[in-house]
Amino acid sequence: MTPVSNTSFNIAMSHVSKIAEMGKNQQQIEGQIVMDLISAASAPAQSAAPQPIGNIGHNINTTA
Repeated sequence: MTPVSNTSFNIAMSHVSKIAEMGKNQQQIEGQIVMDLISAASAPAQSAAPQPIGNIGHNINTTA
C-alpha cells in the first residue's frame, strides 16, 4: 500500500467505526424507549376518583 491509500483506508475505517458506534447507541436508546413503554403499559390502572365512604353523598334530593 502506498502512503496515500493507507491514509485513505485509515480515514474510511474511522468513518465505519464511528457509524457503527452511532448505530449501537441508537439501538440502545430505542431499546430503553421500548422497555419504558412496556413497563408503562403493564402498570395497574388507578381509579380517577376515590370511592365514597359511608352513605354521605349517595342520597341526592331531586325535588328542589
